[in-house]
Amino acid sequence: MKLIGNYTSPFVRKISVILLEKGITFEFVNESPWHAESHVPDFNPLGKVPVLVDNDHTWYDSAIIADYLELQNTTPPLLPADRLRALKIRQLALAADGVAEAGLLIVREQMRPADQQSEEQLMRQREKILRGLDTLEAAAAQGEFLSSAELNLADIATACALGYLNFRRIAPGWCVDRPALIQLAEKMLQRDSFARTVPSAA
Repeated sequence: MKLIGNYTSPFVRKISVILLEKGITFEFVNESPWHAESHVPDFNPLGKVPVLVDNDHTWYDSAIIADYLELQNTTPPLLPADRLRALKIRQLALAADGVAEAGLLIVREQMRPADQQSEEQLMRQREKILRGLDTLEAAAAQGEFLSSAELNLADIATACALGYLNFRRIAPGWCVDRPALIQLAEKMLQRDSFARTVPSAA
């Protein structure tokens, strides 16, 4: 099994953490889709990471890859057998992914020349981040589908999103009035899978 991507992507980190938590052996191929000579489009027509290559099949989009890995029936399971509960956890994971995606869009916009940046676009993405974090805070405080006793997909996705906000210094005040997310982040970032996937500056 081969994982293609770069740990500066919260989505690549999410998949790597899942693989490590499940004890699935994989080869990591450090590849950025933003380089002109990137081979990522050879595996994903959308030119995005992560990409997972397993035998003769290629999987892309982190949500799809996460589902594929769950089908391998390796422990620990990151989704419950109850389909409705699993759907609620998936929705929270997608909310976390949305926070990370908004952060990525802010980073890309801020890489443009200052006079070409859209303040409207930046504000729109910041508002998405704050609304998403409010939703995740409420779920983490409740402790049923996020930050519960058992590790799940939403925990991993949320911790990766928060790690990305910290890494890129986006929404530096996100932790204000969000104690449940702070607790979740502290707990998750202490895990070996997160310690092994810390992004480096790029």
